[in-house]
Amino acid sequence: MDPATIEKTYSSARDRYAERGIDTEKALGRLQAISLSLHCWQGDDVGGFERHAGGLAGSGLQVTGAYPGKARTVDELRSDMAQAFALIPGRHRVNLHAMYGEFGEKTVDRNAIEPEHFRGWEEWARRQNLKIDFNATCFAHPKAASGYTLSSRENDTRKFWIDHVKCCRKIAASIGREQQTACLHNIWIPDGSKDVPTDRWGARALLLKSLDEIFEVEYSPQQMKDSLESKLFGIGSESFVVGSHEFYMGYALTRGKIICLDLGHFHPTESVADKISAILPFSGEILLHISRGVRWDSDHIVLLNDEVRDLAAEIVRSQALDRIHIALDYFDASLNRIGAWVLGARSVLKGLLIALLEPQEKVKELDPGSRTLRRLSFLEELKTLPFGAVWDDYCLRNGVPPADEWLREVEAYERRVLSRR
Repeated sequence: MDPATIEKTYSSARDRYAERGIDTEKALGRLQAISLSLHCWQGDDVGGFERHAGGLAGSGLQVTGAYPGKARTVDELRSDMAQAFALIPGRHRVNLHAMYGEFGEKTVDRNAIEPEHFRGWEEWARRQNLKIDFNATCFAHPKAASGYTLSSRENDTRKFWIDHVKCCRKIAASIGREQQTACLHNIWIPDGSKDVPTDRWGARALLLKSLDEIFEVEYSPQQMKDSLESKLFGIGSESFVVGSHEFYMGYALTRGKIICLDLGHFHPTESVADKISAILPFSGEILLHISRGVRWDSDHIVLLNDEVRDLAAEIVRSQALDRIHIALDYFDASLNRIGAWVLGARSVLKGLLIALLEPQEKVKELDPGSRTLRRLSFLEELKTLPFGAVWDDYCLRNGVPPADEWLREVEAYERRVLSRR
């Protein structure tokens, strides 16, 4: 699709939207200011670069597929991420897990990691004009084999993970200072029981104690911000998850932390979009991990489905773009991993653009129950407006391929780079 055709089609679409009182230029300006946090672990199937034996077994995670060409080194992973960023319109962030440090030939256990192990990532991000977020890695480790980390009844095990998260917060704060904007640090733990436990209270009391100890050291919110990620159930924790939504909600609200909502971590009939307006009155910020669950938390690539559209609409309607952090969190090894990044990120951005192309005041005027039919009819008509033409023009302005033309570049990179691994 040539630029002249895109611009001509956009001009026509702009007029169509204007007839509805919608300013497409304003919507595109707002979209340009949104940054997604792109998860590094899609690039190597949540492998990381530690020297000690770990593996995902027993950690509540599972990656399916063995598509050729996965990143084997830090340099390969960064090269793959750079290729993905080059095909995603806008300026975004890198989301790291602690297991992705550069440890050289040394064996550095997780309770001893330091900011120096992530200097290479900081330098690379600076060259790429990217910012970094961070995550503690409380899984894929011998000390996580029991299924319990921060809520472990074994004092040595629990202390090990407390020390690990303390190290991660120190690293996040260091990254935030260097990049001169806050680094979000997220905590997810796999703790739970495959079968019905008898002492739920005891496990949660230990988790509470561990978190309070972890957060004894305070960092400037200009350097780092803490978030806590809940889950309904996981592999090996089908009957009981210590860090449930209710537990972390209570902790976050009483301790001034950010609650992280992962789209795959709730019952399929629950609406994460509905939770946004329920949480925001009591919490300054929310972190979203966007995934696509198929019958369970299966971490499929994000698509522009109803759930993503509803979530984006709720963010915009709540006027919360500056209070909600958006990250991707899925890992699919059954197809080209770079394509998975690009497809997921572009799908989320499309959902946000559709939401930004809603005439907010008009929609709110139609909210009373007496106008339900008129409201539903109006929203249905918005769905037929030429959103795709606006999206293609946005891609053109950002110097990335429009429509599905990005796929040719991914396939070319696969032939040129991935096929040689």
